[in-house]
Amino acid sequence: MTFQPIVPMGGYAGWRFLQRTMPAQQAAFERSPQMSRDISYFEEKIGDITSAEMLVADRRLLNVALGAFGLDDDINNRFFIRKVLEDGSQESDALANRMADKRYLHLSKAFGFGDFDTPNTQLSDFADEIIANYKTRQFERAIGAQNENMRLAMNMLRELSDLAAEDSSDETKWFSIMGSKPLRAALETALGLPSEFAALDIDRQLEVFRTKSAKAFGTTEASQLASPETQDKLLRLFLARSEALAMPAHLTGATTALALLQAGR
Repeated sequence: MTFQPIVPMGGYAGWRFLQRTMPAQQAAFERSPQMSRDISYFEEKIGDITSAEMLVADRRLLNVALGAFGLDDDINNRFFIRKVLEDGSQESDALANRMADKRYLHLSKAFGFGDFDTPNTQLSDFADEIIANYKTRQFERAIGAQNENMRLAMNMLRELSDLAAEDSSDETKWFSIMGSKPLRAALETALGLPSEFAALDIDRQLEVFRTKSAKAFGTTEASQLASPETQDKLLRLFLARSEALAMPAHLTGATTALALLQAGR
């Protein structure tokens, strides 16, 4: 039986509880029989995989591979995933480079089937890296089964920290944010952007993100969203607005204003 994380409440109070208990909860989750079996199988078999065709033919391996990048729902899209992997990441017309969702690009880069004569599956530390990602993502997924906003919050903080460490331009980092479905969703909610926002021209979206970020956090730089002070404010705004959106319409007036005022502090 898989360990089910405990998230007894929503909002910032729920987040504080999750932070206090996360090490123990994640350790218990990783020790669950199904996780242990999946990890052991991946460790044992991945070194024998030398092509995208071989990977997608083994559902258990593919499950871990996709789960490590938050792409669990693509488990039945084997032809599509094979194409993403075989195209690689180095050519501008590669499928992963043409997709807005950059999780596919990260998947393709990690395995290297389309980029190198010898794929990364043959590297001695490859399994450890994928499994580490798998554990993180699957725990977030389990949290999401209890409270989706907590999952989005965890993903947001992790991705922003990873993005800040990248050696790329500020514009590239903003485009990476816009290309990550869960991170984008969380940031749009925190900044109070409507669902229609995604229909704007991409350059206009970038302008709006920067303007809203400057107003809310005092910076237009994507990397600064990962600073401790900004992350805390971003987290509070996201959770406050998420809670407000979930409220019945007749409760969203003064209650929402109070929640946002507290988040701003």
